[in-house]
Amino acid sequence: MTAEARKKGKDKPVIERVTECPECESSQLAQDYDRGELICEKCGLVIDDQYIDKGPEWRAFDMQQEQNRARAGPAMTEMMHDRGLSTKIDESNRDSQGRSLSSSKKAQMYRLRKWQRRSRVSGARESTLVSALSEIKRLASTMGLPNHVKERSAAIYRKAVEKNLIRGRSVKIVATAVLYTACRELEIPRTLDEFAEVTKFDRKEIGRTYRFLKWELNMKLEPTKPQNYLQKFCNELNLGGDVKRLAEEILNKAEEEELLSGKGPTGLAAAAIYIAGIKTGDRRTQIEIADVADVTEVTVRNRYKELADKLDLTVQV
Repeated sequence: MTAEARKKGKDKPVIERVTECPECESSQLAQDYDRGELICEKCGLVIDDQYIDKGPEWRAFDMQQEQNRARAGPAMTEMMHDRGLSTKIDESNRDSQGRSLSSSKKAQMYRLRKWQRRSRVSGARESTLVSALSEIKRLASTMGLPNHVKERSAAIYRKAVEKNLIRGRSVKIVATAVLYTACRELEIPRTLDEFAEVTKFDRKEIGRTYRFLKWELNMKLEPTKPQNYLQKFCNELNLGGDVKRLAEEILNKAEEEELLSGKGPTGLAAAAIYIAGIKTGDRRTQIEIADVADVTEVTVRNRYKELADKLDLTVQV
């Protein structure tokens, strides 16, 4: 290959970066691995005729075959103190041929595994990080939070450690605060009261730690919207999609009229659900909704009256 040809090869754009068709600007692209082509499904243009399949060259018909044939480890994760990049000695006590090890070799491998575990965590700082990540994982599992919330929480905790914001504070309190911060950032509907109930910590202490971390880490978080709580409350009340959609329309209209500022989002969400339930014929009592939203019955009554008056909604109780 000549120098000019090599230069042309280097200048060739990377196919994975192609997100739309250069002809019709459609994003509906299909990969034909049999022909090695990247094709636009809308206009039929062959964008590339030498497309490389970067997947495995083997096939697996069950999970065990996939694990046995894979030659790479898991993806990098923030939930491990070393981000999952360190090695681990297998516990199977078998050699590369699958044969069982002798007693002396088993004892040797046991000692190697023990020292390998000790060497992975070096120093008090890493030991504290391991404890905090374990607490984040436990708390997130208890509250049913998804994996991306755990990952974001771990990333926030690492930033706090780098800025020495953990010193003098309880690891569990900080772990709870960063998990709440991640929920706020990712718009996951969880309240401070829920965290306080699960962890048995004081609600004010969790809120104080959250505000301190948000200020020191320069995190600009939007106020929680009542719309974020609709799906959660409707699920717990066994309400259908019609109630949720109508409640969201009510809150969106109230937001346009600037009626949401200065009021608790859970109370507004509860009031919108109460109004939507009456209008759709799938109503719930104020006591039931207040219990799910963790507010008082008086709050639900006051908020629904305000929304009905300001938005000219006819509600037949």
